Amino acid sequence: MAEEAKTLSTVMRTLEEIREEIERATERRTELWHTLSEGHDPEAAAELEQLNAELDELWNEQRQTRATIRHGDREHIIQRARAEERLNRAA
Repeated sequence: MAEEAKTLSTVMRTLEEIREEIERATERRTELWHTLSEGHDPEAAAELEQLNAELDELWNEQRQTRATIRHGDREHIIQRARAEERLNRAA
């Protein structure tokens, strides 16, 4: 079976997709805060904790995606920097 070549479009979600997911998660978090303001609910508290972790990951993904769009693939940047460092040491 041929393996699909990985490109930025197949690996990375768009900023719009990430933003929409952040909005949905934020709306759900607001609902959970409202539920918890009415009294302690262990299930809602657990879901809120999980949702906060998910939101942290989404924000990190958004930052990484923006950086990739602006500056290129991280691995490529690291390879270039290492090559430049080797050239500077050799000079």
